[in-house]
Amino acid sequence: MTVREEKEALRREMTARAGSLSRAYLARAGRDIAGRIAALPEYAGAGTVFVFVSTAREPDTRPLLERALADGKRLAVPLCVGPGVMRLGAVTDLAALRPGAFGILEPPPEAPEVPSGEVDLVVAPCVCCDRTGARLGHGGGYYDRFLAAYEGPALAVCPERLLVPAVPMEPWDRPVDMVVTERAVFRRGF
Repeated sequence: MTVREEKEALRREMTARAGSLSRAYLARAGRDIAGRIAALPEYAGAGTVFVFVSTAREPDTRPLLERALADGKRLAVPLCVGPGVMRLGAVTDLAALRPGAFGILEPPPEAPEVPSGEVDLVVAPCVCCDRTGARLGHGGGYYDRFLAAYEGPALAVCPERLLVPAVPMEPWDRPVDMVVTERAVFRRGF
């Protein structure tokens, strides 16, 4: 089996597992993960944070989005503008988010763009992760492309129930510096 085939098999398995997680669990995990992220020195020192907006099969990121705004952070969220291409839209009010590509809430197209070089912390989604920072995304390559050019700290949000022993990686896959679950923070290289 090739690495690509391994990734696709794992993506199918973990997508099914994510679909079986209750909304209550994902809401609780989202609150706990937001608290863990807010306690990180990388978050404390960040003026601009780039945070994904969760779907129904992911830990709820609304508590983190709300916290970032309450903490006076400049908040950027993804706006899909083409296959595998996203831009970062500034958000000052979560009520402005509207369903966009793939039905995911996004800022309106006229939202001011946040240059990637101004981002101090990236909070990325995943289908699953391992404890070393290897993450399996949804397959569009949006975050791998972004992380390839990004030089600051990045973390992935992953419920404990979606942690796996190892994620197969291809040369263009970009690991994150930290994996944050509802119970722990795993730092790459530690």
